Amino acid sequence: MSGSLRCRATPDRGIVSGAVKRYARSAWSIVCVAVVCGGCKTAPAMGAARDAVPSIAAEEVTFTNGALTLRGVVYKPTGPGPFHAVLYNHGSAPGMLNSQAFEAIGPRFAARGWVFFGPYRRGQGLSAQAGPYIGDQLDAATRKGGVPARAAEIVRLLEGDHLSDQLAALAWLRRASFIRPDAIAVAGNSFGGIETVLGVEREPYCAAVDATGAAETWSEAPQLRAAMMRAVRNARAPIFFFQAENDFDLSPTRVLSAAMKDAGKPFETKIYPPFGSTHRDGHSFAYRGSAIWFDDVFRFLERHCAPARGAAN
Repeated sequence: MSGSLRCRATPDRGIVSGAVKRYARSAWSIVCVAVVCGGCKTAPAMGAARDAVPSIAAEEVTFTNGALTLRGVVYKPTGPGPFHAVLYNHGSAPGMLNSQAFEAIGPRFAARGWVFFGPYRRGQGLSAQAGPYIGDQLDAATRKGGVPARAAEIVRLLEGDHLSDQLAALAWLRRASFIRPDAIAVAGNSFGGIETVLGVEREPYCAAVDATGAAETWSEAPQLRAAMMRAVRNARAPIFFFQAENDFDLSPTRVLSAAMKDAGKPFETKIYPPFGSTHRDGHSFAYRGSAIWFDDVFRFLERHCAPARGAAN
């Protein structure tokens, strides 16, 4: 393993900092799972293990967006391909914290015969030097104009620079020799779930998965609600919405799926039992609970993107 790791403890997000060119799943990456039973209301234990993440290494890659050089990680199945792929949009966490989602989810896709591409947008993770961190930009907007200004800035950035970075990542993925360009899905959690919805309005992905998108911002950001409503009505691919019951706000899943129904667009939704004991725990279900939801998501993607050739079941 090359490179270096610099670690620090964080209050509720775990330990992740630093970058490496090729790395196996971090020793501290914890996937917290539990058995889902019909009608269960008991919160799954955050440390319970049901299905270990496969031990598959990721490779660092670079891609460009105009003058910007951005970086990401790719988890690949064995063999030359071409493979189905999922482009995964990370959330708003600072530094390398979003690597926890990539490490929890990426190997699962690779083990099933899909490529998982986790591009870091400007200002975050391996692309931290490519631009300002979105959290700092939102804090600056809040200081200047309060919650309304923050809400407007969320829309400006996610529909602007960050959507541009997603589409640049998609262009790179389509050109990759080991990818089937007609079989690329998109997924994401939190801010990445918002990015997923916005991306599906613009590009013909084969399918999309929005995990917890806008759960923390829905009630205070009318501009964002309007943008996401418009996007799902114009969606160019089916969307699977999912959240844990104890996420911050379940309105995004309920309202956006209803808008897709009204527009005659294909979609699915699933609200899982509470995960952990707090709203933050429920929000982290999007990656910490991957062992619980992965089979549901994978079935949805395979149904709409066609079964991956040679995929393990």
